[in-house]
Amino acid sequence: MDKLKFEAQRALQERPSFSIRSRISLGYIIWFILSLGITIGSFIILTKIQNKLHFTESADRYLFEIQQARRFEKNYFLYRTNLGDAREHVHLAQNILRTNRNKMADVVGARSIDAMVRHIDLYAGLLDRLSKLKSSLPNTPSPLVETIEGELREHGAMMITSAEKLINKERQSVNAMIYMSKRVPLFFLLVLLVLMVYLANFIARQMMQPLRTLMDATQRISEGDMTTPITPTRRYRDEFTELSLAMNHMMHQLTLHQEQLIKAHKLKAVGTLTAGVAHELNNPINNIMLTASMLQEDYPDLDETERLDMVNDLVEQAERSQRIIRNLLEFARERELTTYLYPVKDLIEETLQLVSNQLKLSKVKVARRLAPNLSPVSGDKQQLTQVFLNLILNAIDAMPGGGTLTIETTPADEKDYLKANFTDTGTGIPPHVQSHIFDPFFTTKSQGKGTGLGLSVSLEIVRKHGGDIRLCSQVDQGSTFSVLLPTTKIPANIPNGS
Repeated sequence: MDKLKFEAQRALQERPSFSIRSRISLGYIIWFILSLGITIGSFIILTKIQNKLHFTESADRYLFEIQQARRFEKNYFLYRTNLGDAREHVHLAQNILRTNRNKMADVVGARSIDAMVRHIDLYAGLLDRLSKLKSSLPNTPSPLVETIEGELREHGAMMITSAEKLINKERQSVNAMIYMSKRVPLFFLLVLLVLMVYLANFIARQMMQPLRTLMDATQRISEGDMTTPITPTRRYRDEFTELSLAMNHMMHQLTLHQEQLIKAHKLKAVGTLTAGVAHELNNPINNIMLTASMLQEDYPDLDETERLDMVNDLVEQAERSQRIIRNLLEFARERELTTYLYPVKDLIEETLQLVSNQLKLSKVKVARRLAPNLSPVSGDKQQLTQVFLNLILNAIDAMPGGGTLTIETTPADEKDYLKANFTDTGTGIPPHVQSHIFDPFFTTKSQGKGTGLGLSVSLEIVRKHGGDIRLCSQVDQGSTFSVLLPTTKIPANIPNGS
């Protein structure tokens, strides 16, 4: 079992470390990076929208000036007036292009702006040529003037058409980007929802699964199982791993302390038994002393038969003493825990032999009601004997003026269990004390007469064997301690300890 615990501890310690804090931090970093990416994307979109709006504003002003120039151009062709106004508006349009050339080129490209600049420069040049011809030939038409007029109409129309196309295109682009920017918060909320669900599920898996494992371990501990260590269930080592290591160490220490408590109470029981054994040994030793003295003094006067009888008496009394000592040593001997099949009836009879003298001295009579054909139990003989011994000694203490101890074995109400009842006619246990009777170091005996470990240790031993101890008591009428133990059908490969 220690090897199993060592391997579990090593498996927990050897896994790569990736704490829950690091995993949660990584999740929030990914969340931040995603939020930052969406924020940067939104900023870029808004910047592009701002640039496009600036372009459409500048292009609207440019188109307005071109349209004004075209209007005055028509006045000139119709009425030969306002040519200077047309040139003025064209120069304003040129100034708009020169001032906003770089920003507008960022939106529609340098090629489109260069085309607009070429058209307006040609248009402005044609107006300048027309103005010079007008000065030299004020009222005389000429083929050159007609050619210039045709080019003016052509380039003017091209300027307006290209400007309107660019403006309409960018307005559509702005509308599309605004439409997309409206969808960005919805997309972000959707991603945020998915991420929140993932993080919630992640945290639940990272928290709840180890918690369930630890809760199962605490349940096992509460039921007396301190031999099954917590083993790794995930690839990485985290804070729950440290807690599992601590709980495994705690179970190991609790097991050691429990063994020490069992040994400590056993020593007390041995001390109690020794006092009775000393008194028990006085009788055979006195008989041996008397017989040996008589044999020594009267040896010449005794015939062979009398001598043989006295020697047989000495051997019998020595064997009686040997049996008493052997029973005590068998109970007190430290050895590895071994599990065999034992009839409960035999275990109780052997325990009663150990305390026979205490029963006589305390004037306690034993009424046996031991069923002969009950299935055996599988367990450690020494520990089960200690449980029965504790209950018998407690019954003796509960009847200071003597009484009757009834020991009864019957099938229990639970399937595949038997029940051993130890009923005394003593003082009983008050109801408010019964809930604490199995607590460690709790005792109803006077100071110096009890450690408060007997029933606690007995309950732990019985639970380790898969059973339980129950109490039924009434003040001034006595108490019944019922030991429930699982029975076993004898397979071929399990030795019988009887």
